[in-house]
Amino acid sequence: MSVTTKSLALHLGLIAALFALQFLLPAYHHGNLARIMVLATYAIGFNMLFGYTGLLSLGHAMFFAAGMYGMGLAIRHLGANPMPALLAGIAAGAALSAIVGALALRTAGVAFMIVTLMFAQAGYLIILYFGEYTRGDEGFVIQQAQRILWGIDLSQPTQRYFAALILFGTSLLISLWVMQRPFGKVLIAIRENEDRAQMLGYDVYRHKLGAVMLSGTISAAAGASYGLLFGYVGASFAGVQYSILPLLWVLLGGAGTLIGPFIGALFTFYLIDITSGFTTAYMLVVGVVLIVLTLFARQGIGGEIRARLFRWLP
Repeated sequence: MSVTTKSLALHLGLIAALFALQFLLPAYHHGNLARIMVLATYAIGFNMLFGYTGLLSLGHAMFFAAGMYGMGLAIRHLGANPMPALLAGIAAGAALSAIVGALALRTAGVAFMIVTLMFAQAGYLIILYFGEYTRGDEGFVIQQAQRILWGIDLSQPTQRYFAALILFGTSLLISLWVMQRPFGKVLIAIRENEDRAQMLGYDVYRHKLGAVMLSGTISAAAGASYGLLFGYVGASFAGVQYSILPLLWVLLGGAGTLIGPFIGALFTFYLIDITSGFTTAYMLVVGVVLIVLTLFARQGIGGEIRARLFRWLP
């Protein structure tokens, strides 16, 4: 069996397992897993830029929030139906990523990190400044009647779960396809040695801009879907915390692995959920666990699995 076939079988198997869990999980974990799949999609977008291209963005929440607010404002102020609103959110994220990418890629290294953080903070302040439309810190709720897509009520647990699964599965397979194409191979070459990739004749700037746009668009799709599926749009999703979280998920799950973002989001979500049930100092416990995991599994969980068991993992 070829490496490509093995990779496809693995990721289709993960999607099939998540499909089967819909019928097996109790209500609490059923709802959690739907949320995790949407957040893992966000992490997939971040991983495309950080894990595969080697560009660390500290302001990725701006793309997540662009998708969320593009969708939410279209419904709230324009009376758009869910599908056009989703497309508006994705388009907003794609346009923002093109603008930010074109400007931020004039820098490199630490400067790139700082510039993306500044853009994200500017976006957060814009949301607060235009509180008349965005409701500022309070945010706004998307009513149940506004979350019906093609007769399917996305506020209901089963429909919401399957919608999250479709989003996650599509993003996962698109990422797999991209990384198996020449474009994805060039991104990896840029991550490993940008000067050598440029010397070989590749247009490094164009590939990096493409990576920023693809990453931002996937992240925006996750943000738009999160707002629609869970019925809330708020400024907190544009804050620094939501720029750090995908970095944490990707590092723990395994940067540069396709299954890493899902593993990281799942592990972190339940680590916080379980420890918070035992102590109010749960973040201290979480911090200790994360430090230990970072020390003894430096490539992340998915990276260690690839290094020790399945070297063909993409």
